[in-house]
Amino acid sequence: MSLADAGSRAPPNADEAMTSRLAALSTGSLRREFAEQGAFLHLREFLAPDITAQLVSAVAALTASVNRNYLPGHKQGGSVSRHTIDRLAPFIGDLYRSPGLIGWLGELAGERLQLSPPADPHAYALYFYTRAGDHIGWHYDTSYYAGRRYTLLIGVIDESTCLLEYQLHTRDPGKSSVPGSLKIPPGGLVFFDGDKLRHRITPLAEGERRVSLTFEYVTDPRMRLWRRVISNMKDAVAYFGFRQVFRRPS
Repeated sequence: MSLADAGSRAPPNADEAMTSRLAALSTGSLRREFAEQGAFLHLREFLAPDITAQLVSAVAALTASVNRNYLPGHKQGGSVSRHTIDRLAPFIGDLYRSPGLIGWLGELAGERLQLSPPADPHAYALYFYTRAGDHIGWHYDTSYYAGRRYTLLIGVIDESTCLLEYQLHTRDPGKSSVPGSLKIPPGGLVFFDGDKLRHRITPLAEGERRVSLTFEYVTDPRMRLWRRVISNMKDAVAYFGFRQVFRRPS
């Protein structure tokens, strides 16, 4: 089924669609692969076409709300936080909260995963690379929470030469770092422990476009006040803007 065909059908129920898709995967072998690679897994085909079509539709609904950001020498691009997504594309939040998906990711990680707190603009977000030079430099998805934070990265649109370049085992004592690179096609997945994977996205070329979606899950949603201040300032400056991060609760 093509994405166009899927997009013309009624929107799928997020959890039912995920549960059906996950039933076809060999969770045991994928969990072993995740552990062997130092808490990292890549699947080129993950989402069902109708779910991917819904995400592509969400991109169209959210394009006018992109917050452009630029940090010299480190990153350039556009972002849309979970607060804006909730207003304009609620299907994404439904997918993020899918019990089937959360349970499956927890099996891969070997521990119980929880949703990020409602105030966290990074809980689920879209990242737009639409101008030549858009990129992000080498970094970890550092957890400011009391527990670990896992990142689920999903391809939505990829009309680009951008690569996710990464280094495995950089924080595993006694193991040598293993470099790699890959593309994440629409519906593809990368899942990893944010504090363990050093990674970057290479620059976008002229006339290209790339949009990806991230979900962030935690093992302990508590956060010390001073860490919350650091996290909020980083998100405001580097991703979503002060209005989105320091918004008043509705």
